[in-house]
Amino acid sequence: MQPLNIKLTSQSKAKYLQIADALRESIIKGDILAGSKLCSARDMAQAYGLNRHTIMNALQLLVAEGWLESYERSGYSVTNTLPIQNSINTVQSQALDPKPYRFATTLTVSEPTMDLNNYAYNFAGGLPDLTRFPYKEFKRSVSHVFNHLDTSQFHYGNVAGQPNLKSQISHYLHKARNLKTADILMCNGSQEALFLVSKAFINKGDYVATETLGYPPARKAFAACGAQLIDIKQDDEGLCVDDFKTQLERYPIKLLYLTPLHQYPTTVTLSPTRRLQIYQLCYAHNVMIIEDDYDHEFHYRCQPLQPMAADDPAGIVIYLSTFSKIMFSAARIGYICAAPGVIAQLTAWKQLTNHKNDVVMQLAVAHWMKEGGFERHLKRMTKLYKQRYEAMGDYLTQLQLSGYPIEYIKPDGGMAMWVNLNKPVDQLKQVLQSKGVYVQVEPEFYFKDSERSLIPKQHSYVRLGFAGQSTLAMQAGLELIAEHVFK
Repeated sequence: MQPLNIKLTSQSKAKYLQIADALRESIIKGDILAGSKLCSARDMAQAYGLNRHTIMNALQLLVAEGWLESYERSGYSVTNTLPIQNSINTVQSQALDPKPYRFATTLTVSEPTMDLNNYAYNFAGGLPDLTRFPYKEFKRSVSHVFNHLDTSQFHYGNVAGQPNLKSQISHYLHKARNLKTADILMCNGSQEALFLVSKAFINKGDYVATETLGYPPARKAFAACGAQLIDIKQDDEGLCVDDFKTQLERYPIKLLYLTPLHQYPTTVTLSPTRRLQIYQLCYAHNVMIIEDDYDHEFHYRCQPLQPMAADDPAGIVIYLSTFSKIMFSAARIGYICAAPGVIAQLTAWKQLTNHKNDVVMQLAVAHWMKEGGFERHLKRMTKLYKQRYEAMGDYLTQLQLSGYPIEYIKPDGGMAMWVNLNKPVDQLKQVLQSKGVYVQVEPEFYFKDSERSLIPKQHSYVRLGFAGQSTLAMQAGLELIAEHVFK
């Protein structure tokens, strides 16, 4: 065939790419038929006034893409099988509606990603004060990792986490929480830990019991893996044992998710008596307990109760915790403690989904803990947060004395308070955002798709974090909240 009439007009695009584009377009349109033999590269070079190597580059590109075939001493021909052409022609010739994607489960982002730095007054419930982290000190631990580099640790392996970090955490848990660990699985934050537990234990239709008010990402992880969620009643002392017993008799519950220390979001600490009763019920009904101990470190009035996992003779407690509240969420240091058989299964799931850890971060944290920086920072932050804890209590009391119908019970520790404004709060979050105030409101902590939902019609509580901002900002923010709610 004769060379096509090709005009090279682009100054920014290489000439061989322009030649390839023109030939490809002609094949797609059917101007050059399947099986057609092209004229020689020499003839094309003469026709277009180009170097022969430029033409060869264009033709070789089309061979690589599957449009042309090349045989020794035979030149170039259009391939006889053009599946791309056929599909394009089909779509062009018919007005086809897009096919729906067949996802196993359709998920939506629970909340648009927001930059909390954009808020002048930030009452996020679990946000540490990132300005007080000893970055220069921690940088020395990161430098130590690279100054004493063992490149073998950068290969695939150690799915469960760096042994020296696991050893440091195990020592810390025994010292601070009376928790003896047979083994630890390091995770990319507590959310990965929750998802691994969900994948390992939940089959479609399995029942998972949760506190009525709870941590939304945990329940969404369970639901995404096929769980049916059962709300269990709460009162001023935490999970209601009698209601849990009733639901165990009604549903074949497989897992119970708890935040027994500083319950999320109500901040109530589950009493030793109820812990024991719940443990006995779970053992009798073959229910595993997921204990999410998300902010154990911060206590102000008394020493916190030891975790349920510290007294677990039957091996039915899966203990989760994180360094996000101690360090910062970007560190992605979470961990699971459980019976060896459980850890083995969760490690297998982790290997399937994420078979390498952030080795540098884990080694740096291990060194930081070994050198004592971790405990020094923890003591400083506990002292600072206690001051802010007392300040928030004082400000709330001042508002009460000013005639505002605010009710709250000061928790023994944690990073937030659960405050009853005795006014509807359903629209409060959006209104306050426009004023530069970030709060979490009661409706956020219910799960609307629970098999047994106990959501009340009236919502009047807010969760107010006190750890992440100065006392002056806290006072100004509280005054804005009160001014809007009680105007």
